[in-house]
Amino acid sequence: MATQNFGKRGLSYAMTAGLGAVAGALATLAVQRHALESLRIRLEYLEQHAHSQQHTDLANQQRQHWELLSKAIDDPDLAEVLDLYEESVSPKRRRQYLFANVLYTNLLFYYRIGNISREEFFGLARGMFQNPIVREYWYATQPHRASIADSEEAEIGLMVDDLLRQLEEADTEQWWVVGEPPDQ
Repeated sequence: MATQNFGKRGLSYAMTAGLGAVAGALATLAVQRHALESLRIRLEYLEQHAHSQQHTDLANQQRQHWELLSKAIDDPDLAEVLDLYEESVSPKRRRQYLFANVLYTNLLFYYRIGNISREEFFGLARGMFQNPIVREYWYATQPHRASIADSEEAEIGLMVDDLLRQLEEADTEQWWVVGEPPDQ
């Protein structure tokens, strides 16, 4: 009888050990799942913080850009430092170009921080470039944009170049319908 008793006890120990192993595996999976969920939440937080920090950095850069250009617009002597155009421009035109730069940069900034879509950028740019001085500024600064290849800003600049080409080729006075908004 001792042998039979041992067999039942051995089977009971094996079942207990098996259940313990299964319980241990389930506990390990639960801990791993919790750890992965915690890592996912932390990663989302870090991505949001990085995105927020990028917006803060862009806002600070935009503010500094405006301050510098404001000084140049107000002071013709300082504006001469920014006269990098291939053709000579009058002090009045230089100030107008600087202001056109502020308008375009502001629009670009709104797009980059996500306040407007690319399609909205396109529509607003289409309106802004109805002004002949803004168009003249754009053409005068073409060499400047050539130096920023392979960037989002360069891509947007090429989109504006294409828009201006379409506006110039259009056979309609209804400028607000000219051009195909870009694909997102």
